[in-house]
Amino acid sequence: MAVHRSQLTRLLYIDKAIRGGTHPNANTIAREYEVSPRTVARDIEYMRDMLDAPIGYDESRKGYYYTEPNYHLPSVDIRESELFAVCVAEKALEQYAGTPLYDSLTSVFDKIRSYLPETIRVNTTWIDSHVSFLEPSRPVMSPEVWETVARALQTRSVIAIVHRAPGREPVAREVEPYHLAASQGQWYLIARCRLKDEVRTFAISRIETATTTSARYAIPDDFDFNAYMGANFGIMAEAEEYTARIRFGPAQAPYVRERIWHRSQRIEEHDDGSVVLTITTNSHMEVKRWVLSWGAGAKVLEPERLAAEVREELREAFEQY
Repeated sequence: MAVHRSQLTRLLYIDKAIRGGTHPNANTIAREYEVSPRTVARDIEYMRDMLDAPIGYDESRKGYYYTEPNYHLPSVDIRESELFAVCVAEKALEQYAGTPLYDSLTSVFDKIRSYLPETIRVNTTWIDSHVSFLEPSRPVMSPEVWETVARALQTRSVIAIVHRAPGREPVAREVEPYHLAASQGQWYLIARCRLKDEVRTFAISRIETATTTSARYAIPDDFDFNAYMGANFGIMAEAEEYTARIRFGPAQAPYVRERIWHRSQRIEEHDDGSVVLTITTNSHMEVKRWVLSWGAGAKVLEPERLAAEVREELREAFEQY
């Protein structure tokens, strides 16, 4: 017999209440969980008959208890590998400290922890001292803007935003949210801009204000995020694809080999220890920035446009010193 998610949540709650030793009954559980006593009675019967829960009823205390004190629902038991994964994932939340997501995700893990067996056979304290996530740089996002954008995407509400592109004056516009995407610690909103009548990408951290309007919209059936991004190398995708070939010297080659930089990548090995990375992408600006991050260790072989822009950027940087 299948258990629906809503019923499973109730069963976990009932299990926790009974294990608490306060001898709850159908009425007290129903009041706390805000369901009918009849629903609780059916759940108790299900736990006894289908899950073999050793539930007894104490007439003197007018409530339920476990005849086997150490019993807990099988559904809340987890394997060591699963517990480790949960603990590491919770540790990873430190990367989002200071962002609107942190409090919400922390709350979710608190709820997961509350449903775990009170006695766990796995010592997890070592994770705190032996597993770390080095904190990356992160953008500053307004919690109010984040909540407004997320809610508008869920309710299909047009929002009025004030967005400031780098080096430009802020622009007020109305947008129809289509998708939220994360890239290298930054969150982006993909939305149809009514001002320009086209789908655009907006960094959430650059949205100064966001207000929900009464207008509604529908996401086109033919909109597909993966198709919109195409062969992207980052978040800023362009319409035209091109092939880039970049040579990395022997000192940089080991670092290039050990990672997947792009789903289309091909690596050519050379006798001198260097490698040539070939990718097909539609992201020009982000590939240029990536190449520049390698300094003298990378050389663009093609296309010439990319090579010329890298040369010019290095020339201007050199002139500053």
